[in-house]
Amino acid sequence: MPRNRNVINRIATYLGLTFALSTVFYVLIIRAGTLAAGSGLYVLGLMWCPGVAAIITSLIFERSLRGLGWRLGRPRYLALAYVLPLGYGLAAYGTVWILGLGALSTAALPAGQSLPTFLAFNATVGVVSSLLTATGEEIGWRGFLVPELSRITGFAGTALISGAIWAVWHMPLILFADYHGGAPLWFALACFTIMIVSLSFDFAWLRLRSGSLWPAALLHASHNLFIQQVFDPLTQDTGTTAYLVGEFGLALAIAAIVVAFFFWRLRPR
Repeated sequence: MPRNRNVINRIATYLGLTFALSTVFYVLIIRAGTLAAGSGLYVLGLMWCPGVAAIITSLIFERSLRGLGWRLGRPRYLALAYVLPLGYGLAAYGTVWILGLGALSTAALPAGQSLPTFLAFNATVGVVSSLLTATGEEIGWRGFLVPELSRITGFAGTALISGAIWAVWHMPLILFADYHGGAPLWFALACFTIMIVSLSFDFAWLRLRSGSLWPAALLHASHNLFIQQVFDPLTQDTGTTAYLVGEFGLALAIAAIVVAFFFWRLRPR
């Protein structure tokens, strides 16, 4: 019991610091009404709040940062993390394209870029750039929070609790800024919550199996890159598309549930 109390104290301290630090950037973004405010620096600062909170909490309780999972881990987990969003993204968006519920289009590509050039640039340079922001969150959510939760609950509990906290952390941006899709807000919020809690099974499994935060960081970077910067721009609205694609659409939420079930089945490993 004292051991569990110590873990709960660490988690409570971490969450208190995370939301306290995040509030500064919530206010700046919400007052501006857009994630683009401050040339994107407000979002960058926000995404590093969980990581900074994890570092502070670790120094307070452990006087060390070793437990955050800094070692790189086996290449196969990094490779899985990189390709996973490409897989569930293709499944979700491909289904929408095939059924005519959204159209595959290159109209939104940057001027002068062909589709192969666009894909190659994002798959390499784009992922590296995305990793710079995603790592801030993952030092916190998976580097610190997931291993701590796993001390007091099972794999499903760890994934569900960390995923619910992760979803709540995003909600001020969804409710009071412009981080949402074209569907009604209640629908966007429901689909986003389902997606992010489901994806937390992938993140938790990779962190606990590999012993490293880097597969989770790469998964986060790859997801943000392929979903937000590749699949979304390549999809043209044909009427009801906003209800299906993007992080606030039904197709990605369903794909995330399927992948979550796969990792839940792998939980004994």
